[in-house]
Amino acid sequence: MRMSDYAIKIENLSKRYRIGYEQQTRDTFAEVISDWISRPIKNYRRLRSLTQFDETNGEAEDIIWALKNVSVAIKPGEVIGVIGKNGAGKSTLLKILSRITYPTSGKVELNGRVSSLLEVGTGFHPELTGRENVYLNGTILGMTKDEIDRKYDEIVDFSGVSKFIDTPVKFYSSGMGVRLAFSVAAHLEPEILLIDEVLSVGDAAFQKKSLGKMEEVSQEGRTVLFVSHNMGAIRSLCSRGILLEEGRLVKDGEVDKVINCYLSSKDISTAGRLGWSEADAPQDKELILFGIELVSNTGEVKTTFQIDEGFEIRIHYQLREEVRNLRLYLRFKTTMGETVFATYEDAQIQQGFNRKPGHYTASCKIPPNILNNLTYRIYIGFDSPGHKVLIPGREYLEVDIIDTSDGYRYAKGAFDGPIRPVVSWQVDERK
Repeated sequence: MRMSDYAIKIENLSKRYRIGYEQQTRDTFAEVISDWISRPIKNYRRLRSLTQFDETNGEAEDIIWALKNVSVAIKPGEVIGVIGKNGAGKSTLLKILSRITYPTSGKVELNGRVSSLLEVGTGFHPELTGRENVYLNGTILGMTKDEIDRKYDEIVDFSGVSKFIDTPVKFYSSGMGVRLAFSVAAHLEPEILLIDEVLSVGDAAFQKKSLGKMEEVSQEGRTVLFVSHNMGAIRSLCSRGILLEEGRLVKDGEVDKVINCYLSSKDISTAGRLGWSEADAPQDKELILFGIELVSNTGEVKTTFQIDEGFEIRIHYQLREEVRNLRLYLRFKTTMGETVFATYEDAQIQQGFNRKPGHYTASCKIPPNILNNLTYRIYIGFDSPGHKVLIPGREYLEVDIIDTSDGYRYAKGAFDGPIRPVVSWQVDERK
């Protein structure tokens, strides 16, 4: 195909960095003076070493490849979800396409005007008013004054900060500033739009409005590259996905298949039970998490349960020290990363408490006839509210809820949504 048939064409794209070295401390006064005199030359050499590479040591321990031989061709109007763990190279890819940084090797061809929504708020000046920052930020992002004039009312209305638009931004709350910055960036009109994890801005209502705006953009025939850890947003916005792992492209295709490939590679147990030795267990100095298991009503440890079958989640841990207001929290999530519900061990405790050292098993009973026939992920963490995080929350186990009952009257997928509770219905004939 000719280049005009592509919006973006990436060939064997690579980007490498050299990790900086920790500076040595000096023990004597003479060493300090000598180091001070020679520091300008050393700083120059250190800076040069971070960007200059010897081709003979391209795989040295102090060199990392943010991207390695990535090739992708994207047609005009495609909406591509870029997926991968932290450090996979997603943001580096978008920064190269935005010309913020240059590749080590390979080639990028872009056919159309490019705008980037990478770091919301870049270009905002705290001493200027919201109105002035709309024009400043819009200009930085590539809009002309006529474009900003035409879209100004729409930008301010979308942001929800019209009452404060002539107030210096330094007096804005962080949420107000983020909303205004996103609103400016979201009203760009490029042929190619690069978006990096911007749907995490603002509160829940603004996130919903932001997602709607991105859907609107994607339906206008623009080419979009969208980086996000929100698999629900990726699935909603994108028809195609690309998966990066350690800088390499490992999957390119239909978005659901790419998402499933990514999720299946995550470190989550599908065995119904996780256990650790004291050396390997998630822990801090006060608490050790020794095990998690899914247990049926008959005491069997398993990972698949019928819709009408309740089960328990048992969490085994040890307190090494007394902990003030210990809170164990648990979330059920879909495989798209959406929280179905959250529950807390101390939710029914009205006053603070101290839990003394010892071994504990916390049991959380999941009632029957509440979850849909889907796969869920169980997210667990420990903290002491107002004091510290003990063990950061993460996904540990996967559980499948199925329906194989006789006389099933509904087609698969007839009950949409992550829950499927049995509720009481009553129908009275009107006379």
